[in-house]
This record gives sequence, structure tokens and C-alpha cells, in this order.
Amino acid sequence: MLKITILALHLSTGGTEKAVTTISNMLTKRCEVEIIANYKLEETPAFEIDERVKIRYLMPNLKPNAKEFKMALKSFHLWTALKEGLKAIRILYLRRALMKKEIKNLDCDIAISTRYMYTKLLGKYGSKRIIKVAQEHNDNGKKSYIHKTVRSLKNIDYLMPVSQHLADLYEEKLEKKQTECVYIPHCLKNYPETVSNLEEKNIVSIGRLSPEKGFSDLIEVFEIVSRRHPDWRLNIVGEGQEREKLEELIKEKNLYDKITLVGLKKEEELASIMLESSLYVMTSLYESFGLVLIEAESYGIPILAFDSAKGPNEIIHTGRNGFLVPNRNKKLMANRINELIEKQGLRKQIGIGAREDSEKYKMENIERIWYKFIERMITN
Repeated sequence: MLKITILALHLSTGGTEKAVTTISNMLTKRCEVEIIANYKLEETPAFEIDERVKIRYLMPNLKPNAKEFKMALKSFHLWTALKEGLKAIRILYLRRALMKKEIKNLDCDIAISTRYMYTKLLGKYGSKRIIKVAQEHNDNGKKSYIHKTVRSLKNIDYLMPVSQHLADLYEEKLEKKQTECVYIPHCLKNYPETVSNLEEKNIVSIGRLSPEKGFSDLIEVFEIVSRRHPDWRLNIVGEGQEREKLEELIKEKNLYDKITLVGLKKEEELASIMLESSLYVMTSLYESFGLVLIEAESYGIPILAFDSAKGPNEIIHTGRNGFLVPNRNKKLMANRINELIEKQGLRKQIGIGAREDSEKYKMENIERIWYKFIERMITN
């Protein structure tokens, strides 16, 4: 049986981690799949994973300590900060050294890297007999990052960007390189049988509470919406470094009884939240794909996003499954939301379009593309 090894940072929450577990579950139907991860951040993976998938953690008792280091600095506990700083250096050293050792000793047919740092190690230390694939999940728009990624692809056979936009960009950069650029879309891990009735007065957004997700903008957009529709609520699902800042902004705008930062939720809890939501709004500054968008539309929920994030541009078809809003125009985004709130017929029509559009991301459809790609790799 063909053996595939996936190199991952961890298996906690995150778009990359969800993609890793979904791909692993899909490929284990015909292949032996192993995930090698640096960190074991939780007792069990955040997303359900097939029992046939083998998981190995290289640092099961060590976790990143950036938060502890920053807290020590902020509170002027210099001795604690020094200890945490030295611990951080050790963790970062082990992260690279242990993964490097594993890559040197890989016993598989295909190795898939999910991070830039692993791609570089895989190309440098991976056996020549192994087919090497680098997945690229990052689309921050920085030319320096793109250049760095291209340089990391030495001895890598295939680059798999997460979006068509990224695939087109890298294909041009790799025109005279040995690495072939291949695009396979993300897929839905589960396809819900039940859809939202779009009658609940709830708007939802899911993501890490970090600057690039633009949740401050979302709160400002909702403030405009709330003036006209005070009975509607916004639920923001996720955790991260900006939680305190967002809480202060919500309080400042007197929206604490209308906006809830609900924290991290398990998959079954997310399903309940989706079923009780009538609109999904994304305000990311940049987004490589937007897995949460196809998940929302699989529940028949209209999806809205700013067009500044390239990923949603490939998913949202304005007027069919949702709306793309240009130039990060908050007032226009609020107007689009108000329109869908006030026109129930339009909301339900677009919800039907969203559900129909999501069908192409069903696992069985993407699975066929993956196995065709694998067959081509091993016969080349």
C-alpha cells in the first residue's frame, strides 16, 4: 500500500490543521497515512481524524511559550522573562532539529509539507526516492514571502497552493523551475444534511482573533447594522491575541449585549451555531482560501466578504451565493447585510445558491481529483 507522510506543526485549531485532518481522512481510504507533528497542544486533535491515520508527536511535552514570555516582559518580571526566553530558544531549536531528523529518516512514498520551514528541510534532507509535495496555505500578499517560498522549493517535486489565485501566481514564478504547480481545492469534511432556515436573527463569523482577520472592522460594520436592526446579534467564534482588544471595542461601542465572543467550539457545537445563523460575514484583510466560507454555504447560509482577501473572490459569486464588497467599504458592507436582513426572499434565494455552490466541494468530488493526481505522481 502506498505510504504518505504529512509534516505538520500541530493538530489544534486552525484552517491549515483542519485541511490536514480532512486530507488525511480522505487519503487513508486507499493509502497508509501518517502525520508527523511537532507539538501536541491538546490531548486529542481538534478535528475528528480517522483511526487508521497514524499520528506521531515529536515534542509531546513541550509547547510554544510566546504568550508566557510576552506576559513576563509586560509585567517587568525580568528573571521570568529570561527563563521563558531561554526556554523559547530551546523549543525553536528542537522544533527544527527533531523534524530534520525525521525527514532524513522518512520511510514513505510521498511526503507532504504543510509549512514553509518543513518544505525547506524536506527539499534539503529528504531522500531522492521520495516524491516531495509542498502545500502553501499562506496568502499575505507580501512579495518577500513569495520569493522566500519559491527559494524553498529546491528539490521539491510539486507545489500545491491553497487557491487558484496563488496557483496562477506561483506557476508564473516556477515557469523555469523543476517544481510543478498543482491546484486542488479544499473540500468539506462533512456535508450537512440539514440547512439553516435563515430565520434566526444571528450573524456569524469564525476565525482566529488576530489582526489579519479584521474583526475590529466587523464590529464597526455591525455597529452600523445594529442601528437599523437592534434585534440582530453577531457571534464571533474563535480565540487569539486580540480578544482583550475586541472586548474593549465592543464595550466602547456599547454592543456587549449584541456581540458575543463565544471562544473556541467543537465541530458539533459549530454545526449548531451554523444552523442558528442567517448570514456569514468575513472581514479578513487577507485570506488564502476561506474554508469557513464553503462550510457556511454548505448550511445554505449567504456569505459576505471584502474583496481585499483574494481567497473569497474565488468562492463568492455576487448575487448568487453571497456578496463581495469592494475596497473594504464598511458602509457598503453594512448596506449589503441590511439588504439581506430586510429582504427575506433574497436571503433565502441566495441561501439556495450557496448550498448548490457548496456541492462541488464535497469530499467525494475532491477525492477523485486527489487520487488522479497521486496516480500521475507515481507513474511519472
